[in-house]
Amino acid sequence: MKDNVSKNGSDTRERILDAAEVLFMEHGFDGTSMRMITVQAAVNLAAVNYHFGSKELLIQDVFRRRLTDLNKARLEALDALERQAGDAPVKPSRIVDAFFGTALRMAADVDGGGHTFMRLLGRTYTEPNEFVRKFLAEEYAECVERFLAALYRALPEVDRHEILWRFHFMMGAMSYAIAGTDALQLVTGKFDDENPSRLAPRLMSFLLGGLRAPLADFGPQPDA
Repeated sequence: MKDNVSKNGSDTRERILDAAEVLFMEHGFDGTSMRMITVQAAVNLAAVNYHFGSKELLIQDVFRRRLTDLNKARLEALDALERQAGDAPVKPSRIVDAFFGTALRMAADVDGGGHTFMRLLGRTYTEPNEFVRKFLAEEYAECVERFLAALYRALPEVDRHEILWRFHFMMGAMSYAIAGTDALQLVTGKFDDENPSRLAPRLMSFLLGGLRAPLADFGPQPDA
């Protein structure tokens, strides 16, 4: 009996998380009401409160459910690359693939929910929400710090501020691309190919091109 109760509780929790994930992706955090979530998940408000306590805690659990595994996979990939490289720095292209490629491969997982989650993550970056951004900054801190350190070591001739800016631009490009093609379709029309599995090679080529681009020449700087 206890196993059945536990299983039912787990199923209810997962239904709520699935429903919230889809609705947050489609309508945003402010545009999604608790009533919309309960209707989508076929539960009552008491069930949501029992499992999560508040909308803010529900949002955090929606992200943690997949983001923890995503960042773990990224760090495991980087660890493996650093072991293979030994005392030498890891090639920048491989660092980029370990961070961005891992996310893009998750985005190609339509049946397992990865595609929906990555679209939600992309929307989060393009639509400011102070609470969520602060939470994500904390969740990303260790992972981003490790990858930036690897890029600094791989590109010693490049100013660290420049690497930071390029990482920022790459994050933006990935987020915008994963969030969906709706905005670009407004000015370019329908895409001929929207297969999620083809996003990764297209975007990785673009990201690596940006990382390898010549450094900007700002000309002589004024005296401080």
